[in-house]
Amino acid sequence: MKNTVGCDPDVYTYSILIKSCLHVHAFDKAEALLSDMASMGIKPNTITYNTLIDAYGKAGRFALMESTLVEMLKEKDCKPDVWTMNSTLRAFGGNGQIETMEKCYDKFQSAGISPNIKTFNILLDSYGKAGSYLKMSAVMEYMQKYYFSWTIVTYNVVIDAFGRAGDLRQMEYVFRLMRSEGVKPNCITLCSLVRAYGRVQAIEKIKGVVRITENSSVVLDAVFFNCLIDAFGRAGCLVEMKDALDMMEKRGCKPDKITYNTMIRAYASKGITERVKELRELLDADRLEKRADPSSDESHVFKTQNALRRTQG
Repeated sequence: MKNTVGCDPDVYTYSILIKSCLHVHAFDKAEALLSDMASMGIKPNTITYNTLIDAYGKAGRFALMESTLVEMLKEKDCKPDVWTMNSTLRAFGGNGQIETMEKCYDKFQSAGISPNIKTFNILLDSYGKAGSYLKMSAVMEYMQKYYFSWTIVTYNVVIDAFGRAGDLRQMEYVFRLMRSEGVKPNCITLCSLVRAYGRVQAIEKIKGVVRITENSSVVLDAVFFNCLIDAFGRAGCLVEMKDALDMMEKRGCKPDKITYNTMIRAYASKGITERVKELRELLDADRLEKRADPSSDESHVFKTQNALRRTQG
Protein backbone atom coordinates (compact mmCIF):
# COMPACT_ATOMS: atom_id res chain seq x y z
CA MET A 1 0.00 0.00 0.00
CA LYS A 2 2.83 2.37 0.91
CA ASN A 3 4.44 1.80 -2.48
CA THR A 4 1.24 2.60 -4.41
CA VAL A 5 1.03 6.17 -5.66
CA GLY A 6 -1.93 8.05 -4.20
CA CYS A 7 -2.72 5.27 -1.76
CA ASP A 8 -1.02 6.35 1.43
CA PRO A 9 -2.14 4.81 4.74
CA ASP A 10 -3.92 7.20 7.11
CA VAL A 11 -4.85 7.17 10.79
CA TYR A 12 -7.79 4.84 10.10
CA THR A 13 -5.55 2.33 8.33
CA TYR A 14 -3.13 2.28 11.24
CA SER A 15 -5.93 2.10 13.82
CA ILE A 16 -7.30 -1.04 12.15
CA LEU A 17 -3.84 -2.64 11.98
CA ILE A 18 -3.10 -1.76 15.62
CA LYS A 19 -6.43 -3.22 16.73
CA SER A 20 -5.66 -6.45 14.85
CA CYS A 21 -2.24 -6.73 16.49
CA LEU A 22 -3.61 -6.06 19.97
CA HIS A 23 -6.36 -8.62 19.43
CA VAL A 24 -3.69 -11.35 19.29
CA HIS A 25 -1.58 -9.66 22.01
CA ALA A 26 1.15 -8.66 19.55
CA PHE A 27 2.00 -5.56 21.61
CA ASP A 28 5.47 -5.18 20.07
CA LYS A 29 3.97 -4.97 16.58
CA ALA A 30 1.41 -2.42 17.76
CA GLU A 31 4.25 -0.30 19.18
CA ALA A 32 6.11 -0.60 15.87
CA LEU A 33 3.03 0.66 14.01
CA LEU A 34 2.79 3.63 16.39
CA SER A 35 6.45 4.46 15.67
CA ASP A 36 5.75 4.17 11.96
CA MET A 37 2.82 6.58 12.32
CA ALA A 38 5.03 9.10 14.11
CA SER A 39 7.72 8.88 11.42
CA MET A 40 5.07 9.63 8.78
CA GLY A 41 3.64 12.54 10.76
CA ILE A 42 0.31 10.78 11.36
CA LYS A 43 -1.19 11.52 14.78
CA PRO A 44 -3.35 8.95 16.58
CA ASN A 45 -7.03 9.84 16.94
CA THR A 46 -9.54 9.04 19.70
CA ILE A 47 -10.22 5.59 18.20
CA THR A 48 -6.51 4.74 18.18
CA TYR A 49 -6.05 5.78 21.80
CA ASN A 50 -9.21 4.00 22.93
CA THR A 51 -8.07 0.80 21.23
CA LEU A 52 -4.71 0.98 23.01
CA ILE A 53 -6.21 1.86 26.41
CA ASP A 54 -8.72 -0.97 26.19
CA ALA A 55 -6.12 -3.57 25.16
CA TYR A 56 -3.56 -2.50 27.77
CA GLY A 57 -6.25 -2.53 30.46
CA LYS A 58 -7.49 -6.04 29.56
CA ALA A 59 -3.90 -7.30 29.57
CA GLY A 60 -3.26 -5.76 33.00
CA ARG A 61 -0.61 -3.41 31.61
CA PHE A 62 -1.75 -0.51 33.76
CA ALA A 63 1.42 1.60 33.42
CA LEU A 64 1.11 1.56 29.62
CA MET A 65 -2.63 2.21 29.85
CA GLU A 66 -2.12 5.24 32.09
CA SER A 67 0.74 6.66 29.99
CA THR A 68 -1.41 6.31 26.85
CA LEU A 69 -4.27 8.12 28.60
CA VAL A 70 -1.91 10.93 29.68
CA GLU A 71 -0.59 11.19 26.11
CA MET A 72 -4.18 11.35 24.83
CA LEU A 73 -5.04 14.17 27.25
CA LYS A 74 -2.12 16.23 25.90
CA GLU A 75 -3.61 16.21 22.40
CA LYS A 76 -5.89 19.21 21.82
CA ASP A 77 -7.86 17.57 19.01
CA CYS A 78 -8.19 14.21 20.71
CA LYS A 79 -10.55 14.21 23.70
CA PRO A 80 -11.45 11.17 25.81
CA ASP A 81 -15.04 9.96 25.51
CA VAL A 82 -17.33 7.45 27.22
CA TRP A 83 -15.45 4.57 25.54
CA THR A 84 -12.21 5.82 27.13
CA MET A 85 -13.94 6.01 30.50
CA ASN A 86 -15.47 2.52 30.24
CA SER A 87 -12.17 0.89 29.23
CA THR A 88 -10.37 2.55 32.14
CA LEU A 89 -13.04 1.65 34.70
CA ARG A 90 -13.22 -1.95 33.45
CA ALA A 91 -9.45 -2.33 33.75
CA PHE A 92 -9.20 -1.13 37.34
CA GLY A 93 -12.53 -2.55 38.50
CA GLY A 94 -11.85 -5.94 36.98
CA ASN A 95 -8.54 -6.04 38.82
CA GLY A 96 -10.18 -5.26 42.15
CA GLN A 97 -8.75 -1.72 42.30
CA ILE A 98 -12.09 -0.24 43.37
CA GLU A 99 -10.76 3.00 44.87
CA THR A 100 -8.76 3.80 41.71
CA MET A 101 -11.81 2.98 39.59
CA GLU A 102 -13.96 5.39 41.61
CA LYS A 103 -11.37 8.18 41.36
CA CYS A 104 -11.22 7.73 37.59
CA TYR A 105 -15.01 7.78 37.38
CA ASP A 106 -15.12 11.11 39.24
CA LYS A 107 -12.39 12.59 37.04
CA PHE A 108 -14.13 11.57 33.81
CA GLN A 109 -17.42 13.00 35.06
CA SER A 110 -15.77 16.27 36.07
CA ALA A 111 -14.39 16.42 32.51
CA GLY A 112 -17.98 16.41 31.24
CA ILE A 113 -18.14 12.76 30.13
CA SER A 114 -21.52 11.23 30.95
CA PRO A 115 -21.86 7.52 31.79
CA ASN A 116 -23.95 5.15 29.68
CA ILE A 117 -25.50 1.75 30.42
CA LYS A 118 -22.16 0.00 29.79
CA THR A 119 -20.55 2.21 32.44
CA PHE A 120 -23.10 1.14 35.04
CA ASN A 121 -22.74 -2.52 34.05
CA ILE A 122 -18.98 -2.22 34.63
CA LEU A 123 -19.51 -0.58 38.03
CA LEU A 124 -22.07 -3.22 39.06
CA ASP A 125 -19.80 -6.06 37.98
CA SER A 126 -16.77 -4.58 39.76
CA TYR A 127 -18.64 -3.93 43.01
CA GLY A 128 -20.31 -7.34 42.87
CA LYS A 129 -17.04 -9.24 42.44
CA ALA A 130 -15.45 -7.15 45.20
CA GLY A 131 -18.35 -7.93 47.54
CA SER A 132 -19.31 -4.24 47.83
CA TYR A 133 -23.05 -4.88 47.77
CA LEU A 134 -24.05 -1.54 49.31
CA LYS A 135 -22.26 0.32 46.52
CA MET A 136 -23.81 -2.03 44.01
CA SER A 137 -27.26 -1.21 45.39
CA ALA A 138 -26.45 2.52 45.17
CA VAL A 139 -25.65 2.14 41.45
CA MET A 140 -28.94 0.28 40.89
CA GLU A 141 -30.85 3.06 42.68
CA TYR A 142 -29.11 5.69 40.56
CA MET A 143 -30.03 3.82 37.38
CA GLN A 144 -33.66 3.62 38.48
CA LYS A 145 -33.75 7.30 39.45
CA TYR A 146 -32.44 8.45 36.07
CA TYR A 147 -34.40 5.91 33.99
CA PHE A 148 -31.56 3.74 32.73
CA SER A 149 -33.20 0.59 31.37
CA TRP A 150 -31.51 -2.65 32.34
CA THR A 151 -30.08 -4.80 29.57
CA ILE A 152 -29.47 -8.54 29.68
CA VAL A 153 -25.88 -7.76 30.70
CA THR A 154 -27.14 -5.77 33.71
CA TYR A 155 -29.42 -8.59 34.82
CA ASN A 156 -26.67 -11.18 34.37
CA VAL A 157 -24.19 -9.14 36.40
CA VAL A 158 -26.64 -8.60 39.28
CA ILE A 159 -27.87 -12.22 39.28
CA ASP A 160 -24.28 -13.49 39.35
CA ALA A 161 -23.35 -11.07 42.16
CA PHE A 162 -26.23 -12.14 44.42
CA GLY A 163 -25.52 -15.79 43.57
CA ARG A 164 -21.86 -15.43 44.58
CA ALA A 165 -22.96 -13.78 47.82
CA GLY A 166 -25.30 -16.67 48.57
CA ASP A 167 -28.31 -14.36 48.58
CA LEU A 168 -30.59 -16.69 46.64
CA ARG A 169 -33.75 -14.78 47.55
CA GLN A 170 -32.49 -11.59 45.88
CA MET A 171 -31.03 -13.56 42.98
CA GLU A 172 -34.38 -15.23 42.31
CA TYR A 173 -36.21 -11.90 42.65
CA VAL A 174 -33.98 -10.31 39.99
CA PHE A 175 -34.43 -13.36 37.76
CA ARG A 176 -38.24 -13.10 38.04
CA LEU A 177 -38.02 -9.36 37.36
CA MET A 178 -35.90 -10.07 34.29
CA ARG A 179 -38.51 -12.41 32.85
CA SER A 180 -41.44 -10.15 33.72
CA GLU A 181 -39.71 -7.31 31.85
CA GLY A 182 -39.55 -9.52 28.75
CA VAL A 183 -35.77 -9.94 28.84
CA LYS A 184 -34.98 -13.53 27.88
CA PRO A 185 -32.28 -15.27 29.94
CA ASN A 186 -29.27 -16.57 28.04
CA CYS A 187 -26.66 -19.20 28.75
CA ILE A 188 -24.73 -16.85 31.05
CA THR A 189 -27.84 -16.26 33.18
CA LEU A 190 -28.48 -19.97 33.55
CA CYS A 191 -24.83 -20.69 34.41
CA SER A 192 -25.02 -18.19 37.27
CA LEU A 193 -28.20 -19.80 38.60
CA VAL A 194 -26.72 -23.32 38.43
CA ARG A 195 -23.49 -22.22 40.17
CA ALA A 196 -25.42 -20.49 42.96
CA TYR A 197 -27.73 -23.46 43.55
CA GLY A 198 -24.80 -25.86 43.27
CA ARG A 199 -22.96 -24.14 46.12
CA VAL A 200 -25.82 -24.94 48.49
CA GLN A 201 -26.68 -28.27 46.81
CA ALA A 202 -30.23 -27.12 46.00
CA ILE A 203 -30.84 -30.04 43.63
CA GLU A 204 -34.52 -29.37 42.93
CA LYS A 205 -33.68 -25.76 42.04
CA ILE A 206 -31.00 -26.97 39.63
CA LYS A 207 -33.51 -29.31 38.03
CA GLY A 208 -35.82 -26.31 37.68
CA VAL A 209 -33.14 -24.53 35.65
CA VAL A 210 -32.84 -27.61 33.43
CA ARG A 211 -36.61 -27.50 32.83
CA ILE A 212 -36.28 -23.87 31.77
CA THR A 213 -33.76 -24.90 29.12
CA GLU A 214 -36.13 -27.60 27.82
CA ASN A 215 -38.91 -25.06 27.27
CA SER A 216 -36.84 -22.27 25.72
CA SER A 217 -34.71 -21.52 22.69
CA VAL A 218 -31.62 -20.71 24.74
CA VAL A 219 -28.47 -21.96 23.01
CA LEU A 220 -26.48 -23.92 25.58
CA ASP A 221 -22.72 -24.33 25.46
CA ALA A 222 -20.10 -26.53 27.09
CA VAL A 223 -19.63 -24.03 29.92
CA PHE A 224 -23.26 -24.45 30.99
CA PHE A 225 -23.15 -28.23 30.89
CA ASN A 226 -19.86 -28.29 32.79
CA CYS A 227 -21.47 -26.11 35.48
CA LEU A 228 -24.43 -28.49 35.60
CA ILE A 229 -22.27 -31.61 35.80
CA ASP A 230 -20.13 -30.00 38.51
CA ALA A 231 -23.20 -29.02 40.58
CA PHE A 232 -24.68 -32.52 40.46
CA GLY A 233 -21.27 -34.12 41.05
CA ARG A 234 -20.52 -32.04 44.16
CA ALA A 235 -23.92 -32.95 45.58
CA GLY A 236 -23.24 -36.65 44.97
CA CYS A 237 -26.15 -36.93 42.50
CA LEU A 238 -24.33 -39.21 40.07
CA VAL A 239 -27.43 -40.31 38.14
CA GLU A 240 -28.38 -36.69 37.46
CA MET A 241 -24.75 -35.96 36.55
CA LYS A 242 -24.82 -38.75 33.95
CA ASP A 243 -28.15 -37.43 32.62
CA ALA A 244 -26.54 -33.99 32.23
CA LEU A 245 -23.74 -35.57 30.18
CA ASP A 246 -26.30 -37.32 27.95
CA MET A 247 -28.17 -34.03 27.53
CA MET A 248 -24.89 -32.31 26.64
CA GLU A 249 -24.18 -34.78 23.86
CA LYS A 250 -27.76 -34.65 22.55
CA ARG A 251 -27.49 -30.86 22.30
CA GLY A 252 -24.40 -31.23 20.13
CA CYS A 253 -21.88 -30.12 22.77
CA LYS A 254 -18.77 -32.27 22.89
CA PRO A 255 -17.46 -33.07 26.39
CA ASP A 256 -14.02 -31.59 27.04
CA LYS A 257 -11.28 -32.21 29.59
CA ILE A 258 -13.15 -30.09 32.16
CA THR A 259 -16.21 -32.34 31.74
CA TYR A 260 -14.20 -35.54 32.17
CA ASN A 261 -12.12 -34.27 35.09
CA THR A 262 -15.24 -33.04 36.89
CA MET A 263 -16.89 -36.44 36.54
CA ILE A 264 -13.69 -38.24 37.57
CA ARG A 265 -13.62 -36.24 40.83
CA ALA A 266 -17.27 -37.03 41.50
CA TYR A 267 -16.91 -40.78 40.93
CA ALA A 268 -13.59 -40.92 42.83
CA SER A 269 -15.21 -39.26 45.86
CA LYS A 270 -17.72 -42.13 45.93
CA GLY A 271 -15.08 -44.79 45.39
CA ILE A 272 -16.44 -45.85 41.97
CA THR A 273 -13.06 -46.76 40.52
CA GLU A 274 -14.41 -48.52 37.43
CA ARG A 275 -16.07 -45.34 36.13
CA VAL A 276 -12.96 -43.33 37.01
CA LYS A 277 -10.85 -45.69 34.89
CA GLU A 278 -13.30 -45.50 31.94
CA LEU A 279 -13.35 -41.70 32.00
CA ARG A 280 -9.56 -41.47 32.21
CA GLU A 281 -9.33 -43.69 29.15
CA LEU A 282 -11.80 -41.43 27.33
CA LEU A 283 -9.76 -38.40 28.37
CA ASP A 284 -6.54 -39.97 27.09
CA ALA A 285 -8.24 -40.94 23.81
CA ASP A 286 -9.52 -37.39 23.40
CA ARG A 287 -5.99 -36.02 23.90
CA LEU A 288 -4.57 -38.41 21.32
CA GLU A 289 -7.31 -37.44 18.85
CA LYS A 290 -6.42 -33.75 19.26
CA ARG A 291 -2.76 -34.46 18.74
CA ALA A 292 -3.56 -36.37 15.54
CA ASP A 293 -5.74 -33.54 14.22
CA PRO A 294 -3.54 -31.29 12.02
CA SER A 295 -5.74 -28.27 12.77
CA SER A 296 -5.50 -28.75 16.53
CA ASP A 297 -3.29 -26.43 18.58
CA GLU A 298 -2.37 -29.39 20.76
CA SER A 299 -1.21 -31.24 17.64
CA HIS A 300 1.23 -28.44 16.82
CA VAL A 301 2.52 -28.40 20.40
CA PHE A 302 2.92 -32.18 20.40
CA LYS A 303 4.81 -32.13 17.09
CA THR A 304 7.09 -29.36 18.34
CA GLN A 305 7.82 -31.27 21.54
CA ASN A 306 8.69 -34.40 19.53
CA ALA A 307 10.96 -32.39 17.23
CA LEU A 308 12.78 -30.92 20.24
CA ARG A 309 13.21 -34.37 21.75
CA ARG A 310 14.72 -35.64 18.47
CA THR A 311 17.18 -32.76 18.26
CA GLN A 312 18.15 -33.20 21.91
CA GLY A 313 18.52 -36.97 21.46
